[in-house]
Amino acid sequence: MKATGRVLAAALAAAGLLAGGCSAGVPASGGGAEAASSPGSPPAEVTALEPLPAEVPAELGAYYAQRLAWQPCDDGFECTTFKVPVDYGRPADGDLALTAVRAPAIPGAAASQAGGRIGSLLLNPGGPGGSAVEYVEAAARTYDGGVRARYDLVGLDPRGVGRSSPVTCLSGDRMDAFTSVGFTPADQREVDALVAADKEFAEGCRERAGAALGHVSTVEAARDMDVLRALLGDERLSYVGKSYGTFLGATYAGLFPGRVGRLVLDGAMDPSLDSVAGNRTQAGGFETAWAAFAKDCARRDDCPLGRTEQEAGDRLAALLAAVRAQPLATTDGGRRLSHAQATTGVLEAMYADFLWPKLRGALTDAAAGDGTGLLKLSDSYYGREPDGSYPNLMFANTAVNCLDLPAPFAGPEDVRRAVPDFEHASPHFGRDMAWMALTCAYWPVKATGSAHTVRAAGAAPIVVVGTTRDPATPYAWAQALAGQLESGRLLTYDGDGHTAYGRHSACVDGAVNRYLLTGEPPEQGKRCGR
Repeated sequence: MKATGRVLAAALAAAGLLAGGCSAGVPASGGGAEAASSPGSPPAEVTALEPLPAEVPAELGAYYAQRLAWQPCDDGFECTTFKVPVDYGRPADGDLALTAVRAPAIPGAAASQAGGRIGSLLLNPGGPGGSAVEYVEAAARTYDGGVRARYDLVGLDPRGVGRSSPVTCLSGDRMDAFTSVGFTPADQREVDALVAADKEFAEGCRERAGAALGHVSTVEAARDMDVLRALLGDERLSYVGKSYGTFLGATYAGLFPGRVGRLVLDGAMDPSLDSVAGNRTQAGGFETAWAAFAKDCARRDDCPLGRTEQEAGDRLAALLAAVRAQPLATTDGGRRLSHAQATTGVLEAMYADFLWPKLRGALTDAAAGDGTGLLKLSDSYYGREPDGSYPNLMFANTAVNCLDLPAPFAGPEDVRRAVPDFEHASPHFGRDMAWMALTCAYWPVKATGSAHTVRAAGAAPIVVVGTTRDPATPYAWAQALAGQLESGRLLTYDGDGHTAYGRHSACVDGAVNRYLLTGEPPEQGKRCGR
């Protein structure tokens, strides 16, 4: 999912890559995703994303005329590279190399009877920063058999991500330092430390990424997808995007409505929100997920947080305060658990209910003085490897977010003024998430995007999937996006966790698979449980 600042799109649970999804929010009331059943209209000043001309501009013709050379790679998959302009407005200025992977369709008698191969199905796991190449390689073996029989599954690492001219910013040891810096400063010294860490991160990205740092926006990534669509030989794009992948997919639909095939946007984002509203409502989303976790925990014999939601919140606050005062020892090579890492560990577990047992155990250990469990959850959030290295997930995440929307805050004073509203949205995490959003204030490249609606007039039906207690992309966002899209169809999963397709619900899976295979979307307002 997507957020501006440190709240990352990490855990890619459906593919088993890291752990959950990406970053986003819920209503400022803090009442939870279900409470936001009637999201309001976008602010009057928000404009609609305008489509690009239907004809490919002559200066881009060479990019659309490339021939893909697929080569065996990665244990049975096929990989290829192709070129796109660094700047679509100035294609003569240079190119970027992008990498894609393909799992060819597995045809059979059933597929032949059903009409044979449909085409390519692009997948994106979210982020920004999640590798679609790795996602396809992990997901292909367990993807629905009917879909696998009739589609080539294709993963394109967006520009700046994974194997596609990746953005890098800090070394592993400096990332360790960055993730441990407190993001809820109690005094000016701690404010200065947080600002210094954010500035070091931004400067590292500027030094290592160079001019490409200004050209990793979602609009440019969507245009890259259209180049790949053409090179694959598909007249229309079929696509499943999760979390931030919904923003990428909706952007594609807005720019190229006439080339929309079968689009599934699961764990949807609302593109009409500015970065302040997005971060604030995301805080409310995590509050909703925390309430669900606390309620579930109270029923468990191994719950270390008591027997009521209020007691759980009080005990969590007391534990985090103790960690702030004295970081906890861990069994990981002398590393200690900081307050920031402890909070991040809790947030990581909100992405998926299968992580809740790990969180209960980690909190039990932390109360006994061992921070190892919470540190492992925090490391999973950032994608830290056992050798201390980090993937480019967080670097790309921040680079894309800081381009897509203007920074929510210009400096610490802006954060201080916003904290009460964030705490209203999320009593447990609001303060943390307000300060987490400071990073883009020091970004070396000016934002090129702004909040907007996506209508995609004339597009084929687009399925938008929303989970009622999604921590990262609140249900209200799915409602909003489905309402903006002229052809949007909202499919609701009444449940917990980040995203729904391919996770818990046969009802959701059946509706999505039927749409992908026949083009028939679910009826408007369809609701599913497990």
